[in-house]
Amino acid sequence: MFAAENGLKGDPRLEAISAAIRVVPDFPKKGIMFQDITTLLLDHKAFKHTIDIFVDRYKDMQISVVAGVEARGFMFGPSIALAIGAKFIPLRKPGKLPGKVISESYELEYGHDRLEMHIGAVEPRERVIIIDDLVATGGTLSAAISLIESQEAEVVECACVIGLPEVKGQHKLKGKPLYVLVEPSGLDEFC
Repeated sequence: MFAAENGLKGDPRLEAISAAIRVVPDFPKKGIMFQDITTLLLDHKAFKHTIDIFVDRYKDMQISVVAGVEARGFMFGPSIALAIGAKFIPLRKPGKLPGKVISESYELEYGHDRLEMHIGAVEPRERVIIIDDLVATGGTLSAAISLIESQEAEVVECACVIGLPEVKGQHKLKGKPLYVLVEPSGLDEFC
């Protein structure tokens, strides 16, 4: 569900977050309207609003783990984890974590990829939220859910800063709630 549909309609923080995200046409390839969150990180107020909204949502949900999806989930996840008293675990692309890992493959538009996590990073029955910057098709988040659940932990919700309009009616991902702050900017210029 989008934050504006869940009690934050008209919240000026959402407008500030949306305004802080730069749209880069034709990046990384022609036809893509890239949602660049690095400009959000440069705007300390909008970045704080982003973290505050997530913290307000999760602070009373007994979350013990925040799992961030490489790489942009790493920019939001640690701050949220610290604020709610949870540990942070990185979900990385293949070959980036030392030691023993478990992995989950997933399909991309053109090919496939894999996420990895350290063995023992999450324990059975721990309550987990998964954070990423953007959800498009849900493939990466679905792989993250499978990876976490393979260790018998409970995925409480997936959270993203940006959600494409295609996911607007999709309140669940693999049966798990999906929480999104804003829709992407610049799509009307492209369509």
